[in-house]
Amino acid sequence: MTDRMFRLLERLQKLDALINGAKTNRLADPLEIAWLRKRKLELRARLAALLTPQQPALTSL
Repeated sequence: MTDRMFRLLERLQKLDALINGAKTNRLADPLEIAWLRKRKLELRARLAALLTPQQPALTSL
């Protein structure tokens, strides 16, 4: 696991904690929760891009 992947996983865990804390708060802002969820999806996509093997570029000979 690279350092970049590890940092992304840490961020995902922090976002999970923030989302769970906001959901338990009765006065939580729904827009903030939506923003946190969107950010979490973006980080997941970045992590998935790092985990999937890149295909070599096709070059014409």
